[in-house]
Amino acid sequence: MSRPGLFPILEAELEQLPLIKINGRVVQVVGLVAESQGPDVRVGDLCHICFRDGSHGLDAEVVGFRDDRVLLMPLGDLREVGPGCDVISTSHPLEVAVGDALLGRILDGLGEPMDDKGPVAGTDFYPLYAAPPHPLRRQMVERPLSVGVRVIDGMLTLGTGQRIGIFAGSGVGKSTLLGMMARYTTADVNVISLVGERGREVREFIERDLGPEGLARSVLIVATSDQPPLIRLKAALTATAVAEFFRDEGKNVLLMMDSVTRVARAQREIGLAIGEPPATRGYTPSVFEMLPRLLERAGAGEKGSITGIYTVLVEGDDMNEPVADTVRGVLDGHVVLSRKVASRNFYPAVSVLESVSRVMPAVVSPEHLAAAGRIRELLATYAEAEDLINIGAYKSGSNARVDWALSHLDSVNDFLKQRVDESSLFEDTDKRMLALAPQP
Repeated sequence: MSRPGLFPILEAELEQLPLIKINGRVVQVVGLVAESQGPDVRVGDLCHICFRDGSHGLDAEVVGFRDDRVLLMPLGDLREVGPGCDVISTSHPLEVAVGDALLGRILDGLGEPMDDKGPVAGTDFYPLYAAPPHPLRRQMVERPLSVGVRVIDGMLTLGTGQRIGIFAGSGVGKSTLLGMMARYTTADVNVISLVGERGREVREFIERDLGPEGLARSVLIVATSDQPPLIRLKAALTATAVAEFFRDEGKNVLLMMDSVTRVARAQREIGLAIGEPPATRGYTPSVFEMLPRLLERAGAGEKGSITGIYTVLVEGDDMNEPVADTVRGVLDGHVVLSRKVASRNFYPAVSVLESVSRVMPAVVSPEHLAAAGRIRELLATYAEAEDLINIGAYKSGSNARVDWALSHLDSVNDFLKQRVDESSLFEDTDKRMLALAPQP
């Protein structure tokens, strides 16, 4: 039984009085971080820093604590922030407005419109941080997802709900390949996140690589390289949250993120700013904790699915650098774009022998799988003898398998090449590959 109040009239009046929030106050700004005394917050909460001149102020996120101080990472420029600025807690983390009206829109890293088409008419709010689908409730990856690119559909077939990485150095056609897949895919919705891109490249990707056809069925989230590291990190989280909304509606979503490496670098900058020690090649431990949590949110859900395609910038074409190695271990396959292949004017510059789709055996027919295996065998046989062939040291008839590879190489290369403006239906790719695949 509850104890009756000693002064019921007074208690009733007290309950109706408005609550007063206790604000914090900035005491120090060091580098990318503002330190404040109070307010009462948790890691991930959104706060508002009021400028002393009475202007609108600046939003910031709680990223940690040091002694009795709150560490705030700004979602903007810290130049107007100084000691004495009030800090007001919103008591909730960042969220993004979602809805079908997002299709065809271009948003910034926090989900705000940047395409001059007015505010986003969201029907709901999704949190930027969410748990991945339960591992025992995920649908099995059993159906192929066509992206309209022959080398992918034929040799590295994607499954609906798969997560795969595109590993590439700079200037080998990564953005062009993403644009082709966005235009030609059979997915219901594209969600594309451009993280840390040069400002010049954003419009080029939208107008040249994606085009009006691709944009109409896509949602773009953009955070350029000049923006604060927290905005760049949030762009990846915002894109994932938007993809989760469409997945929960039962749609098959193609989530493309360019690039995971720049997301990792943003997390490294945040970690170093709040005092994390650098670990592997300067990356902080939080980077390797964040990447699996981000990547595991994609995949098949209980209703719809998110097929994730994540690009990874390999520094100096080193496939074993820390971010590439971590991402490759989490994802369900990898596509390697080769500078050597691109130098021959061969696009898409996919190195088939270095690439793999781990779910391909479960989503294609045995005949398709066997044909892809024979083409791989042909390419591997030619690669072993390529140096001898190029210097003229190989004589026809010396090796039957090499002769077999040479006789079919041109037709295989014609199949693997594809113009940017050329789309290929999955059924056509399948038939052409079965007819092409040579017998040794």
